[in-house]
Amino acid sequence: MEIRDLAKLVRFSEEKMQKIEVFASPYLRYDLYTLLPGQAQRLHVHEGADKIYYAIEGEVVLTVDGEEALLPEGSAGYAPAGAQHGVRNEAASPAVLLVVMAPR
Repeated sequence: MEIRDLAKLVRFSEEKMQKIEVFASPYLRYDLYTLLPGQAQRLHVHEGADKIYYAIEGEVVLTVDGEEALLPEGSAGYAPAGAQHGVRNEAASPAVLLVVMAPR
């Protein structure tokens, strides 16, 4: 059995958004993304994998196929396989996201 204390894994970088692996298997990825104000994940596509973003702390703007929505703390957003997607932090405070992608 593997247990991870997510709070201990959180780290930020002035350089760029951080993608912190929590768990990974051939079937899924389970990561933390940390974004300081002004940081973003570039828009990209996963042809064969769905992705779910859950805002643990702060808020981000989620973009899926050109549609944008605020993803506030405690909310989740879905990017289906083949959809262009990404997130950006336009808020004044840092954001921490839990991100699940399956299949890997």
